[in-house]
Amino acid sequence: IVSPLLPLYLRDMGATSIWLGIIVASYFISNSVAVPIAGRLSDRRGRKLFLVIGLLAYAIISVGYVWAGTVSHLALVRLIQGIAGAVTIPIAMAYLGDLSPEGEEGRWQGYADAAFFSGFGFGPLLGGVVTENFGMTTAFLSMSSLNLLAALVALVFLPESTRRQTSKEFHLSFKEMSASSMVKGLFSFRVAQALGRGGITAFLPIFASMIGLSTSLIGILLTINILSMTLFTPLGGLLADRFNRRNLIILGNILFTILLAAIPLTTSFWLLLGVLLIHGLSATVSSPAAGALTVEEGRKFGMGSTISILFLAQSLGMALGPIISGGVADLLNIDSVFYLGAVLGIIGTALFIWFTRGYS
Repeated sequence: IVSPLLPLYLRDMGATSIWLGIIVASYFISNSVAVPIAGRLSDRRGRKLFLVIGLLAYAIISVGYVWAGTVSHLALVRLIQGIAGAVTIPIAMAYLGDLSPEGEEGRWQGYADAAFFSGFGFGPLLGGVVTENFGMTTAFLSMSSLNLLAALVALVFLPESTRRQTSKEFHLSFKEMSASSMVKGLFSFRVAQALGRGGITAFLPIFASMIGLSTSLIGILLTINILSMTLFTPLGGLLADRFNRRNLIILGNILFTILLAAIPLTTSFWLLLGVLLIHGLSATVSSPAAGALTVEEGRKFGMGSTISILFLAQSLGMALGPIISGGVADLLNIDSVFYLGAVLGIIGTALFIWFTRGYS
């Protein structure tokens, strides 16, 4: 819901591009600190408690957007919300990893990605429409209400995950995990990709508004981008169970970088829509494959620990990406943000290829 609103909200408050980057990044800064702790504790204590607490905290903190009157207040809200986020999506993915049968990791990761992407897709659309008709306050309160509903559903209907690490496993897994070439490859890949994606999250709405698009049209663009992932990610999951997962990640990320570089070349709603639609399809090739490889590693080192470490990589990239991109936008222009993202994508792909060169 916040995705199409926050950059425009900050712009209306007079925030510079670098401040926009800092505000967007603040969520991921606190998330980076909290997610490894939450993931490892969930391997010991179980998943349900952390998931319910995270969703409740998210619902409460979302109201803070309504009260924030300055840029610094918004930064504080985002920082606190990042901690709540650390015990929601990563823990949910670890829960799914516990349940995924061997040989079907891609299939179930594809289904999970589709579910997550559908929420991320409808959120910007809902945020744009609600804001235009009822104002930003209603949009923020809607986000809070939906998180409260999710917390209640998890509390009532979600059974506890049965797999928990022993104390010995808990202490050994991190040392062994840090030596895994696949974990290092996935970590490098996710950091580099998230650096580019973080810039897009912050500046795509600004770019779209610069070519004359309304808030609703921006919400539609973001929604279609993510809904294209929703529709095709289950197919990507099936591909990940049948073909070489490493090669699928490489292919998907090459497409991702090409399409990033194409964004500044668009001059209308329909051109930008076409690029974002294909961009969404490229993610369906790599995302389930990366998720399946993560589950494989999670069985060795602890599902919560492994997934949280790779979410840490993503959070680091999403934290630094908007700040770096904000500086680039202030020094050069908005177009440079997307070219930077493409270069970072190439670097991430190269690092992944190097670290995982022995994978078969």
